[in-house]
Amino acid sequence: MGIIGGSGLYELEDLIGVREISVPTPYGSPSDALITGTLAGVGVAFLPRHGRTHHITPSRLPARANLYALKSLGARQVISVSAVGSLREDYRPGDLVVPDQIVDRTRSRGAASFFDGDVVVHVPFGDPYCARLRTRLAAAVRTASTARVHERGTYCCMEGPQFSTRAESELYRSWGMDVIGMTALPEAKLAREAELCYAGLSLVTDYDCWRDGYDDVSAHSVTQVMKQNSVAAKAALVALLESLDPYEECHCHGVLADSVITPASEIRARLREGDELLLSKYL
Repeated sequence: MGIIGGSGLYELEDLIGVREISVPTPYGSPSDALITGTLAGVGVAFLPRHGRTHHITPSRLPARANLYALKSLGARQVISVSAVGSLREDYRPGDLVVPDQIVDRTRSRGAASFFDGDVVVHVPFGDPYCARLRTRLAAAVRTASTARVHERGTYCCMEGPQFSTRAESELYRSWGMDVIGMTALPEAKLAREAELCYAGLSLVTDYDCWRDGYDDVSAHSVTQVMKQNSVAAKAALVALLESLDPYEECHCHGVLADSVITPASEIRARLREGDELLLSKYL
């Protein structure tokens, strides 16, 4: 199981047999060294998305290196934890959300595909999160925590690093968006291409800037609420691992079988460093 920690979630204290591993990738270095160990009897690779000292902005995240590193260590499933703002009255600060949809409002991110060379791949992305893993994750939150959990929601992924204007916040609300954050993309797209089951655990920290009577979102307020939310998130991760068969097969693990357009006879000659990890079983 790969776990990507967001703002306020920089370590997993309950890991057993901890090792720190630097994982070079064809796409550069990941956000930080990966921390491996065992949690609830399951092998885990943990990566703080912004680095342990939180020094990488959302627009500069090495998403390809992060997902590739997890895949190369044997991860088959990934939980992505992140702080989000709420665009709904009933998604309150302190609540947890397991999103089922994403809307892309980013503009200047790094590459959103592993396959931007001479091999053409078009993966389905209608449902950007793994439905099986989402269901298990929501159940784990209910089992392990008193925090309210919302089992679905549309995540509006904005560019950042600035927070929204009031007009933008109201626009996203009028579109039916539920939460807003800066890190779900291109992470979710790359997880799909890497044939990883991927689910998000979004921790609501604020009401963005649309709600009268509440202070506008700030970095300080996000950090403070995230510290409280991270306790519930860590408990949910343990409960998930206790209930999950890490070797269970899922359609996510074979999504490339019907997604590679380039003929197999041509692929071998066109492979770049990094492609083989993702495509070797189809060659």
